[in-house]
Amino acid sequence: MDEKPSTRKSPEFCSLRYGLALIMHFSNFTMITQRVSLSIAIIAMVNRTQQPGLFNTSTERPLAFTFNHSNRSIKEFNTAEVSVYEWSPETQGIIFSSINYGIILTLIPSGYLAGIFGAKQMLGAGLLISSLLTLFTPLTADFGVILVIVIRTVQGMAQGMAWTGQFTIWAKWAPPLERSKLTSIAGSGAAFGSFIILCVGGLISQALGWPFIFYIFGSIGCVCCLLWFTVIYDDPLHHPCISIREKEHIVSSLAQQSSSPRRSVPIKSMVRCLPLWAIFMGFFSHFWLCTIIITYLPTYISSVLHVNIRDSGVLSSLPFIAAASCTILGGQLADFLLSRNLLRLITVRKLFSSLGLLLPSLCAVALPFVASSYTTTIILLILIPGTSNLCDSGFIINTLDVAPRYASFLMGISRGFGLIAGIISSTATGFLISQVGPVY
Repeated sequence: MDEKPSTRKSPEFCSLRYGLALIMHFSNFTMITQRVSLSIAIIAMVNRTQQPGLFNTSTERPLAFTFNHSNRSIKEFNTAEVSVYEWSPETQGIIFSSINYGIILTLIPSGYLAGIFGAKQMLGAGLLISSLLTLFTPLTADFGVILVIVIRTVQGMAQGMAWTGQFTIWAKWAPPLERSKLTSIAGSGAAFGSFIILCVGGLISQALGWPFIFYIFGSIGCVCCLLWFTVIYDDPLHHPCISIREKEHIVSSLAQQSSSPRRSVPIKSMVRCLPLWAIFMGFFSHFWLCTIIITYLPTYISSVLHVNIRDSGVLSSLPFIAAASCTILGGQLADFLLSRNLLRLITVRKLFSSLGLLLPSLCAVALPFVASSYTTTIILLILIPGTSNLCDSGFIINTLDVAPRYASFLMGISRGFGLIAGIISSTATGFLISQVGPVY
């Protein structure tokens, strides 16, 4: 990790590797929207006060409006009442968590297999399976909750394949001085996708019906798959469209990395490696806070700021556009510090890891003390995901520095720690709220 990366200048910014980062950004955007789609649609799927003519519409209107206009709605639309699913809150919780269990099942094996068989096939197949299952979700809901849980679990397994395969590609495509920039461009797709789905999901449900949330984002995923299988290759050496100049730049910058054939994973050495445990604990801490924010942010905004559901959705989406922006800016700053030799690689990773863990934690601790101030509360809620994503230029990509040959395998383990933290934190937070009540 202390080795100085090659300082050879990149031949061009608008290059194939940046195109790869944009397509991966689009892939991450697609996967997060498919993952969150059910969270938006389920409001209409289990709602009993829907108006008959609005094909499973969202319920973001006052209850009095429904009662006062029910007769007019029946006369105006005169259609049969749509299906309402008898899913209790406990059942909904199982449905939501099933995708996480699916991701956990495939994180480690998919990371290992991606290094052997190629990340292009693993990531592309995962994205395609996830997109097709999203398209079929409305149909499976009519066959019972068990099938929905199975579909969501398999979808989680597919997304686990796609998440971890990315780092195998970057190990071969990202020059050391551009790793933060490239991975931050790609990773910001998840934050941007969260922003978009929270903004437009309810509007789609209201205008077209809740099934179209799945149809639209499932179709977008299929389009992304076409781009992926057409444009992406596992390494620059075999890409037919890459320029000779860019290929030489990437190969020469990665020349210091070990290129020996991949053998068995050195598990014992990894277990004894303290830097790896620091990365795992970083993921655990990062996902702990992020899961609480994502899960309880709309409820917190509604309870503290006393806004309606529609405004709550818009306000809940604002932190994620800040997160996407900070991810990209953090990557640019990290690589700037490295390219100008202002800081060593290990110092940059420690700096961004520390900022990404400490700043959002301080903002979260301050929230109960500023609950009376609307503006201050909104600012802190925006800063939490934004500053948290500085970790993308810290420990999140550190496996590319520590062990690039096993980057996907280690990323699978790291995300496993993160998902475990997410499950524990969301469960513990819900238990504490039920026992002592919300502090706000």
